[in-house]
Amino acid sequence: MAQQQSLAKDLFEDMGRKVAEASAQEDGEDGTKVVDEIESMCMNCHEDGTTRLLLTRIPFFREIVLMSFACPHCHFKNSEVQPAGEIQQRGVKFSLTVETADDLSRQIIKSDTAVFRVEDIDLEIPQGRGQLTNVEGILAMVAQDLEQKQEERKQVVPEVYEQLQGVIATIRQMSSGQKLPFKITIDDPAGNSSIEPPSVLSAGKYSRHEYPRSAAQNEALGLGDTSGEAPATEIRPEYHASHMYPEMPSTAVPMVNNVDEDDIVENQVYTFPASCPGCTKSCATNMKMVNIPHFKQVVLMSTVCEHCGYRSNEVKTGGAVPDKGRRITVTVDTKEDLSRDILKSESCAMSCLELNLSVEPGTLGGRFTTIEGLLTQVRDDLKSSIFDAGGGGDSMDSASKQKWDTFFHNLTAAINGEGKFTIVLEDPLASSYVQSLTAPEPDPKITVEDYERTEAEEEELGLRDMKTEGYEEESAATNGMTANGA
Repeated sequence: MAQQQSLAKDLFEDMGRKVAEASAQEDGEDGTKVVDEIESMCMNCHEDGTTRLLLTRIPFFREIVLMSFACPHCHFKNSEVQPAGEIQQRGVKFSLTVETADDLSRQIIKSDTAVFRVEDIDLEIPQGRGQLTNVEGILAMVAQDLEQKQEERKQVVPEVYEQLQGVIATIRQMSSGQKLPFKITIDDPAGNSSIEPPSVLSAGKYSRHEYPRSAAQNEALGLGDTSGEAPATEIRPEYHASHMYPEMPSTAVPMVNNVDEDDIVENQVYTFPASCPGCTKSCATNMKMVNIPHFKQVVLMSTVCEHCGYRSNEVKTGGAVPDKGRRITVTVDTKEDLSRDILKSESCAMSCLELNLSVEPGTLGGRFTTIEGLLTQVRDDLKSSIFDAGGGGDSMDSASKQKWDTFFHNLTAAINGEGKFTIVLEDPLASSYVQSLTAPEPDPKITVEDYERTEAEEEELGLRDMKTEGYEEESAATNGMTANGA
């Protein structure tokens, strides 16, 4: 355990060593250094120190810049990490349930735009400096930051001191593995943060969810349209929307909004204006209502931006919230089974025991495709997330790389129809569907089971806060009490 506890500190200090060692290396025969050295002022003693910058690639992520500062006068040292690539078109949110000591060594990349949370104790670390560390390391840093000026708080505000001491003790127990399990999340609107996925996935352990940024988040990142009031000098050039997303030649017809003309009918395409989550400019969203036989009506939505080329598609299901959730189990052992239509709603979780695969709700959004298409998308998204650094990155250990190679080999074999496996769709809103090949007769390869939702699922869906009956009387009683009080 002592070795485990020192891993975070070694990883943090290793950033500085890597930059320092690389500064002595040469990138070729021309003698060009791979590390840039810049003389900069030390914020501790205000003397001149040295900042070293190294551009590198890491597994499970992309190119980053490692920055290491050292002051020869007061011996102050600091290491940071910043993404070297552009802001991504969508924000990303990672969650990891830490259950074992191995989970504490999961690598974390926290960019300067990300928010880190420990959900169990409702602790939030706002946007700040970028970090390359692991779960244990970031928890140790949080505890160290909270301990600063504790002696002053003890004298001035002792009640705050006592509360912080309890939080610090809990964090240290988590970082040492004494208090397990707990859940951490990283929410990055820029999409440049990451948590290393565990080698063995299980339901509820790890999730990666992409989402469109809000207008406020785009403005905070400097992606808003600056053609209006704000002068160009107030926007950082590297984050300007026209730099990040060059405008494409427009071939679109003038946008019209025909949603409100008549009642929405099936199989007719409707168009309404929207804002692109990539460049924030105006774009069009197409919508079409489709009736799936033996299921219900669903809405297909597609967004295409003519300015930056952003594309997305989603499936929305409507209707009343059912009393129970639904679990669908489908056995796949032929090519015909792979071509079954499948609707996976945004609230649906998918798992496959034979492939060691677990997809959390919201990870892929709503999708109407085939079983083969859904598995292909899962494979491609995981590959881009894990092996984005080209071949898995030089620093990925051989054991982890072997596990992932085996996983992707088995997943590809399943997509090609080689072998038998079972897919389980668990949807608390009963909004998912798998095509039956023998309808209206029961399909022997599909099992449908209704189940009672758990309290956690009810809370996650907001159903415990929803009141659809008797709210008129409660509202009238509240208004009466307010009037009497007045």
